[in-house]
Amino acid sequence: MGLKSNHLHGSKHTNKMKILSTERIPIKFWLDDIDGEVLKQARNLANLQYAYKHIAIMPDAHVGYGMPIGGVMATREVIVPNAVGVDIGCGMTAVKSDIREIPETDLRRLVIEFKNVIPLGFTHHKEKQSWEGFQRAPDIEIIQKELDNAKYQLGTLGGGNHFIEIQQGDDGFIWIMIHSGSRNFGLKTATDFHQKAVKFCEKYHQDIPDRDLSFLPLDSKEGMNYFTAMNYALEFSRANRKLMMERIIQIIGKSHFPEEMIHVQHNYASKEIHFGREVIVHRKGAIKAAAGMTGIIPGSMGTRSYITEGLGNAESFLSSSHGAGRRLGRREAIRHLNLDEEQKKMGGIIGKPQKQSELEEAPGAYKPIDVVMANQTDLVRILTTLQPLANIKG
Repeated sequence: MGLKSNHLHGSKHTNKMKILSTERIPIKFWLDDIDGEVLKQARNLANLQYAYKHIAIMPDAHVGYGMPIGGVMATREVIVPNAVGVDIGCGMTAVKSDIREIPETDLRRLVIEFKNVIPLGFTHHKEKQSWEGFQRAPDIEIIQKELDNAKYQLGTLGGGNHFIEIQQGDDGFIWIMIHSGSRNFGLKTATDFHQKAVKFCEKYHQDIPDRDLSFLPLDSKEGMNYFTAMNYALEFSRANRKLMMERIIQIIGKSHFPEEMIHVQHNYASKEIHFGREVIVHRKGAIKAAAGMTGIIPGSMGTRSYITEGLGNAESFLSSSHGAGRRLGRREAIRHLNLDEEQKKMGGIIGKPQKQSELEEAPGAYKPIDVVMANQTDLVRILTTLQPLANIKG
């Protein structure tokens, strides 16, 4: 990902939204400056023949495969695997406790205990985990192939930008937040069906702006199988986060969690009605923000996160950002960020990077979350602001 930015010259402004009308359909942006590669990908989306109405680009947008992360696209008749993403169902789970403060010694103890019950990174459980959803796995080759492995992956965090945080809310209470996805289910499903989409588009000479935007007709066998497999991966990802959260709650004490968990997902596609028509809305690194809908928007490991309420903005296809959004790629962050400076940014937060190779998820690798939130005040309103106390990375 490059560092250069392009101001959206020639765009029209409506409240927080900017409109670029140079392509087949408009592109609507909720940010002022945009990476050149992200703008190129947005233009490609706008010129995809099945894209509907307009393209929406969220304020945390950064480059992805084919479609920017932080992009929202509605399509007619087709589904685009790379417009969902490789970690299908990646999302957030958060829960509020009735605890008002945790001493630092207890925080450090809890971090150790969480790590003892939740495998991180590439580590899996040594025994198969129980989930009723395994009994109804669809008879789709890639799902069946990964099913046995998934039984060891359920309730594991994974690596990359996945995390567990203990947070202090401005409501006076301690919160727990988890960011994780569908593990190998999502990756393998995305890869398998993207390859099928490429073959379809090549076989039938489909005119697409980028090979990474290859699609499948939704009424084809491959299209229906992808939609089914994707929805199963969504179920698995939610169950994955739920199991981790249940084990954390058990450690702290069930009596301290009187409220229900909040669940959101940010890599998926769904059938919805927009502007009077049923379409497939692809949210890649974006969450649904229908009117009154509770959302979770995390910052970086050194900055605030938010519990939000959707405002139901039709122009964003009822969507908002899914987080702060990367400013630097992982390798760039390790090369360019200063360890001392990043540690200072995190202050007293437990879990700060201890060596240069751990800077890929440091605060400086991400866009300022306050700028992201300021750019989407017409998409969501903030309910609760959460400050990290301890962070566990995958």
